[in-house]
Amino acid sequence: MKIYGSKELVEDVISRDMCIGCGACNFLCPYFRPYRGKVAMLFPCDLDKGRCWAYCPKAEVDLEELSKIFYGKAYEGDPLGSYEEIRISRAGPRMMAKGDFQAGGTVSSIVSLALKKGYISSAVLTDRKGILPVPRIVTRPEEVLECSTSKYTAAPTLSAFNQAVKDGYRNIGVVGTPCQVLAVAQMRTNPMEDEGFEDPTGLVLGLFCTWALDYRAFEEFITSRVDVSSIRKVDIPPPPAEIMEVYTDGGAKMEIPLDEVRKLVPETCTYCTDMTSEFADISVGVLEGRPDMNTLIIRTQRGKDIVDEAIKEGYLVVEEMPKKNLEHLRWAAGNKKKRALVKARDAGIVNTSDGKRSLLRLAPKTLEAIIA
Repeated sequence: MKIYGSKELVEDVISRDMCIGCGACNFLCPYFRPYRGKVAMLFPCDLDKGRCWAYCPKAEVDLEELSKIFYGKAYEGDPLGSYEEIRISRAGPRMMAKGDFQAGGTVSSIVSLALKKGYISSAVLTDRKGILPVPRIVTRPEEVLECSTSKYTAAPTLSAFNQAVKDGYRNIGVVGTPCQVLAVAQMRTNPMEDEGFEDPTGLVLGLFCTWALDYRAFEEFITSRVDVSSIRKVDIPPPPAEIMEVYTDGGAKMEIPLDEVRKLVPETCTYCTDMTSEFADISVGVLEGRPDMNTLIIRTQRGKDIVDEAIKEGYLVVEEMPKKNLEHLRWAAGNKKKRALVKARDAGIVNTSDGKRSLLRLAPKTLEAIIA
C-alpha cells in the first residue's frame, strides 16, 4: 500500500470532515494536536509520507491485508468480524466491592486484572473533565475505576497511546472504539517499515460503537439544558429505550430522546463499517435487555488467556450468550456495515483505481456480497 503524507491527510480527511478525532496522528510530530474534539495542523509539513497518514483509520484502510496479518485469512465481511467465542460477562466478586460500574464492568475488570498480573505495563484509557473526554495513561489497577464511565463524544485517546510509546512503555493496554482499534491495528503492522520495530501493545480491548458525538456540538446542546459541572454520568441504555440519560449531582436524572442526540453525530461516523471493534483482542458492549451485563467477544489467544485468568481470579463472571441476543447483534452490526459500504461506494471512496486514494479496500466479491 502506498503511504502518503500530511498534505494528503488534510485533503482527504481533515478538510472533508472525515476526521473522527481519534488521536492517531497526534504527538507523532510537532504538527498535529487535538483540541476540543477536533484535530488541528499547527505547522505545514513537507514529508511525502508519514505515520499520520499510515495510522489514520480514514485513509486507505486495507481490510483484506489487516485480516490476513491478524487472523491469517481473507476478510470475509462477517458482521462481527473474526472471533474465537462470544459470551456474556460482568465484573466478578473481586471487583464488585471496589465501586459502581457503567453496565457490567467487564472492561474495568479485565484492565485491572491485566495490570495486576503484568500482562500489560500500562493502559491507555479515556477519563473526562466535565463532559470533555481526556486521554490518560494509567499504571495501577486502582486508577482504572477513575475512568470507568462511558463517554459518548469522540475522543483523542490514541494521542496518549502515541505518548506512551514515545515515553518507552511496552506491553501497553489500550481501550478504544472501533475507529481507534482500527488505527492501532495499522500501527501494529509497522506500515513505515521501521527497523527493529516491536509491537508495543499488550492488549487491545475494543468497545462496541454505533456512533460518537461531535464534542463541540454536544457541549452546546447539553449546556442549554443542564449545568455541565453538575453532570456525574451520561448513559445510553440499550434498545428499545431510545433515550440518553444524564445524571447530575444529588441523583437527579434527565432523559433526552435519542432522535435529538443523533443530530450531533458527525458525518464521518456514517462511513464506519465496524460496530464491534473487529481488530481488537477482546471486544465488549452492553447486552441488550440486561444492562447489568456485557457482550464479550474473544478474538485472539492473548485475549482468551487474559479472560481465562480474570475468571479464575474472580475478576470476571461469564455466562452463555443467549441465541436471540446474538442474532440481533449480528443483524445490527451487519446493517451498519452494509449502510457504510453502500455510502462509501456511492461516494466513490471504496476500492478506487487509477491512482485515486480510497477510504477502504476489500475484495470486490466481498464488497458485493455485503451490500447485496
